[in-house]
Amino acid sequence: MTPHLPPNPRPARRTVLGLGVAVMALAGCGSKDNLAQQANAGDNKNYIAGDGSVNEYPPGSRGAPVTLEGELFSGEKVTARDWEGKVVVLNFWYAACAPCRVEAPDLAALSAEFKDQGVLFYGVNVRDDAATAAAFERTFNIAYPSFDDSDGSVLLAMTEYVPPRAVPTTLVLDKQGRVSARILGATQKGTLKALITSAAAGT
Repeated sequence: MTPHLPPNPRPARRTVLGLGVAVMALAGCGSKDNLAQQANAGDNKNYIAGDGSVNEYPPGSRGAPVTLEGELFSGEKVTARDWEGKVVVLNFWYAACAPCRVEAPDLAALSAEFKDQGVLFYGVNVRDDAATAAAFERTFNIAYPSFDDSDGSVLLAMTEYVPPRAVPTTLVLDKQGRVSARILGATQKGTLKALITSAAAGT
């Protein structure tokens, strides 16, 4: 009913903990999103490549908390309400996606590193059946759960906030449930660590 971010905000640049990453304010959540169009169409492609861009959104530009619900491959139902007060990392992936395989060890390591700090990691699998997803998780020692999002419900919910637009995409939610950062394409471990640390610090 109300926009989650101001229309056409002016670009804001920051350096992420000295990494020299240029981060810009979101250019509006109503822009074209081909990946969401695929989910709506139900054609099960889900392979649009990201360009590696990193966006971190200033606290005042993060808009409303995310509202979504979905089902994990375990059958457990999860909603964004379950994440109150937690930093959350959402990684959109599927097993045959080459950059997903490249980034998987780093995601596994970061989830273990931040576990004691209460940071929650979830995969959002946009394509695979349970057996294929489980095989991937065993191969790369992924200990955190994934949503079975073959129907695109989680992906489509996120287009109301910060569109994923590519696979892989990684989103960081702050403790208020707002999107604080987005990585389009494979993550770099140091970059994602800095974005999580920033979200946990409330900056």
